Amino acid sequence: MTNRYDAGMAVRRSVLGDAHVDRAEAARTDLDTPFQTLITEGAWGTVWASDAITRRERSMLTLALLAATGNFEEIPMHIRATAQTGATARDVMEAFQHVAIYAGVPRANHAIKLAKATFAEMEAADNA
Repeated sequence: MTNRYDAGMAVRRSVLGDAHVDRAEAARTDLDTPFQTLITEGAWGTVWASDAITRRERSMLTLALLAATGNFEEIPMHIRATAQTGATARDVMEAFQHVAIYAGVPRANHAIKLAKATFAEMEAADNA
């Protein structure tokens, strides 16, 4: 493994949590190992590891981009990550308002639905 891989794994664990990363690693196969390495080095070891902007800002950008491009399946994971990144529910809603204006109301609306459900699950887990 490379230094970028190791840095990426550290950032990935910091943002997504050990439990999430441990589940993903347990599901890794020979078939998807090259892909897992790519995202660990590229997304987590390069983009997320950069200190050019804060993790809060990066979290908001990531959520907006996921919504704008219709990659809804990733939104709950990144909403859960806001507990580590410092992005608030209000921050997320501000990002999705930008999505509504610049990428379309239906995409923002669906992203907000997912965010509300995920924030409710997080709150329930915190109160359990």
